[in-house]
Amino acid sequence: MLTKDSYKTVTTLSQGTYKEKGSRFIALAYPVYSEDEIKEQLTKCRKEYHNAEHHCYAFRLGKDHPVYRINDDGEPSGSAGKPIYGQILSNDLTNILIVVVRYFGGTKLGIPGLINAYKAAAKEALDQAMIVEKTINVRVEIRYDYLAMNEVMKTLKDDNATILDQAVDNHCKLTFSIRRDRIDKILSRLQKINGISIKPEGIFYS
Repeated sequence: MLTKDSYKTVTTLSQGTYKEKGSRFIALAYPVYSEDEIKEQLTKCRKEYHNAEHHCYAFRLGKDHPVYRINDDGEPSGSAGKPIYGQILSNDLTNILIVVVRYFGGTKLGIPGLINAYKAAAKEALDQAMIVEKTINVRVEIRYDYLAMNEVMKTLKDDNATILDQAVDNHCKLTFSIRRDRIDKILSRLQKINGISIKPEGIFYS
């Protein structure tokens, strides 16, 4: 069961195919984390499948206020991108891009046929995918005196924080990450340590 700081996505590229009346649909599902990464994958896909008639796609990024887009790439409006996106929603996925390339077989499928074909191809790609649950984390930088080292380390360990970077000196600096749902608790504990400086650095997806 998903929590407020978890989400489902695919781990690696997966592929599915569907054929209908001579037309061939190849679906590719990519894990993505930014719109720049999406543009890069679309460019690579169009280059690899340069002789396909259509490169239709849908993507979804983030969880709380997800960014999404659908593109029919010349197919009738609503016949390609929307059914692809429907498969993303039905599997409750995010940080994912699905591209379905079409090689036209000479026979028109009609809008219902296209909807079914793009949906089936996207579904096949997801059926082949490794879907995992990941967490939304917060990265935090803290600075503190060496004498507070034991107290800092105990707090991080007790709240299952992950140390990302550490510099030990008379005045220490440490960067850690922690699941978003636990951030308020650990910050409350750290703020009780004398002389500590705390700087949250933002959210990232594991």
